[in-house]
Amino acid sequence: MQLPSFVSPVLRVVRSFYFLTGMGFLVWMLVFDANDLGKQFDIYQKWKELRNEKQYYLDNIEVVKRERAELMSSPALLEKFAREKYLMKRPGEDVFVLVPATAE
Repeated sequence: MQLPSFVSPVLRVVRSFYFLTGMGFLVWMLVFDANDLGKQFDIYQKWKELRNEKQYYLDNIEVVKRERAELMSSPALLEKFAREKYLMKRPGEDVFVLVPATAE
């Protein structure tokens, strides 16, 4: 059986040592290596998630700075914040905390 004329050079290239070595290396790097293609994709997804979290925290920092500046400017606001957030009280006062009942 006679092969077409274009098949012979292709077979010669495919059977060459350098082609086989290169293909083996490529398969190794894409599938078997510790930093294979799947792991690189996972790392990229984690990087995008962390970048979004970074933006969230940067925005939160601005809000906290603004609230802190407000609180430090007024002793009445500072006292209100301490009472509501940290349940602080003056000596001789009683604090009652109302907790909503959970529906079971």
